[in-house]
Amino acid sequence: MDSFIVSARKYRPSTFNTVVGQSSITATLKNAIRTNQLAQAFLFTGPRGVGKTTCARILAKTINCTNLTSDFECCNTCESCVAFNNGQSLNIFELDAASNSTVDDMRALVEQVRYHPQGGKYRTYIIDEVHMLSPSAFNAFLKTLEEPPAYAKFILATTEKHKIIPTILSRCQIFDFNRITVTDIAHHLQYVAKSENVTAEEEALHLIAQKADGALRDALSIFDQIVSFAGNHITYKHVSENLNVLDHEYYFSFTDHVLKGELSACMLLLDEVLKDGFNLQHFVGGFSSHIRDLMVSKDPQTTMLLETTPAIREKYSNQSARINPAMLFGFLDVLTRCDNQFQSAHNQRLLVEVTLMKLCSMAGTPDLAPIAKKDPGAPSPSVTMAPAAAPTIQNPGTIPIQSIPSPPLQNIVSPISKTQEAPASKQAPTPAATKAIRPSTISIAQTLAAKANADQDAEKEKDPAMAFVGVRLDMDQVSAVFKKMSADYNEAGRKQIAHSLLAYPIKIVDENVIEISVENTIQQDEIKSCRTELLTRLRDKEGLKCGDIRCTTIPVESMRKAAFTPAEKYERMKEVNPLIAELKQRLDLNVDF
Repeated sequence: MDSFIVSARKYRPSTFNTVVGQSSITATLKNAIRTNQLAQAFLFTGPRGVGKTTCARILAKTINCTNLTSDFECCNTCESCVAFNNGQSLNIFELDAASNSTVDDMRALVEQVRYHPQGGKYRTYIIDEVHMLSPSAFNAFLKTLEEPPAYAKFILATTEKHKIIPTILSRCQIFDFNRITVTDIAHHLQYVAKSENVTAEEEALHLIAQKADGALRDALSIFDQIVSFAGNHITYKHVSENLNVLDHEYYFSFTDHVLKGELSACMLLLDEVLKDGFNLQHFVGGFSSHIRDLMVSKDPQTTMLLETTPAIREKYSNQSARINPAMLFGFLDVLTRCDNQFQSAHNQRLLVEVTLMKLCSMAGTPDLAPIAKKDPGAPSPSVTMAPAAAPTIQNPGTIPIQSIPSPPLQNIVSPISKTQEAPASKQAPTPAATKAIRPSTISIAQTLAAKANADQDAEKEKDPAMAFVGVRLDMDQVSAVFKKMSADYNEAGRKQIAHSLLAYPIKIVDENVIEISVENTIQQDEIKSCRTELLTRLRDKEGLKCGDIRCTTIPVESMRKAAFTPAEKYERMKEVNPLIAELKQRLDLNVDF
């Protein structure tokens, strides 16, 4: 029985033209060969499985080929190419830096560089995973890399360029390999499937390409795995089952149920997802990606950004056409919040179910009023009430009793003032009717005054500072109270607050507000942290009718500088008592500098 060769090795590119997804790099290398401008060292960097080592081997084989094609590709028929393809080339050396990372390994490599090529033009050294070399090994390799013999070429490959010392990077031509697109991987998988006589659905190959995350080698490994699972016919269902990927039809169904507000159907479908063994966080992430794809599908120009088949693109376009763009933004915001809170949630299933509840409730509010943040400066929406039907008045001076409803007495406001009472000559109502009309008449002015008083009382309860409006504080009294409070806090062991009460200048603003001037925001936060405690102490224990305590930041230059050196202390003493200067002069004293 023939030994099995994995697709990643069997279909490994052997020329620049067969490299997938790196056209700019291969074109640059071919032009360098054509113009004979090859650098002495190359650095190939990029993610795993994108062709770094493959391109290094192709470059090493091509520069020694004795029969280059018109496109400057290796012929694969000359003696050098055949020896390389058979693994017998004496001019190409591959070194794995992960297992050869010491100084001795680099010294052995430097010794080999002295030997001339055998039957070729160049000796090429390919060092894979070069970032694994130790700093000492890098230093031992540095001089040879900078000035190698004319026949020596070095090709370094790594997935972590940031771990390579700058002195190595500066001596290499650096080529950054990109992740391979889903479309390119899917096309290459179609070629491999056709070569292996395997029939595969286009959606299945796209799903494999998406799962590979830009690495062609990973995609070929997954392809071999699916072939072992499903045989020579691969379907989308086979791939989703084997890779444990949630079918996109689930997301379309979830979206349909959410748009209809069918919470029960969403719950049952979520239970089905869990029974199939799918991870809830993967579901939330997949649903977020689905909503993103729906947003992209709103514009025909951006629909091409979807890395999927044309049939799936059509489904996305049809579903997105039924959804308001603002609603899609709301959906994505709710799902993103759920994803961020998932790891810290104690009941993760409940979190996802609540998220589905929010989505279903949002579907019934196209304007997204519950989601949009209210602008604090916007006026409150006014409610227009329809005017009540006016009662039929047969006599201008009287109102029939039967036309008046009987609301609670406190809500009755007489529409007729005492100055507009009916004249005596006209028909007057009976005493019973008069009593029924105005059992407890309240004027509009009295009602408004009572409402204003009630609002003021409520405001005072909400903000205790309103109780001290109109009270003027005395600065001397405030300073004395602050000194007393500082002493009390110092005795209690709270030295930081005690220092803060005396260290910063204070003044009275708005009659009953104490303003403390500080130098920076750190000091401001320090005062604010104990603001409530200070207000309670001032009002309750010290009896000071203080409305509020505020902090303001002023420039350091305007603050009085503290005296630290003997000279500064002497100058400060002179300001307080000018006789100090006379004493110093008479006694011939010196300031200890």
